[in-house]
Amino acid sequence: MSLPPLRYPLAVALGAVGGALSRYYLGLYLSRFSATFPLGTFAVNVTGSFFMGGFITLVAQKFFNVSDAIVLGIATGFLGSYTTFSSYALDTAKLNAQGLKQTAILYWLGSPVAGLLALQLGSWFAKAIAQRTQ
Repeated sequence: MSLPPLRYPLAVALGAVGGALSRYYLGLYLSRFSATFPLGTFAVNVTGSFFMGGFITLVAQKFFNVSDAIVLGIATGFLGSYTTFSSYALDTAKLNAQGLKQTAILYWLGSPVAGLLALQLGSWFAKAIAQRTQ
């Protein structure tokens, strides 16, 4: 496997900084409106998916001509760090568009279930380690 041109990972990294900061500040701002519902995360996931769908569609339809580095910087970098949910939604849509409907459904349903289970397992594992070191 050959390495991609340096401009590709640089574009992803630069986009990621903006996406992460946007997520952070939007989350801070929205947290003042709800103490119980994760409004910031919800808003980031929904808006990130909206922008991912719109951007990728415009690129695919050649609405504007942008380089691969710009696409990577915005889609993978900015939107990927803004929310991984947008990438999850895009990957599900790609599988479905490729005619892999069963795989798309498995991925769509399996990802959140596996993610929640992994979160619980990670928490359990960390608690077990913490108890052993005390």
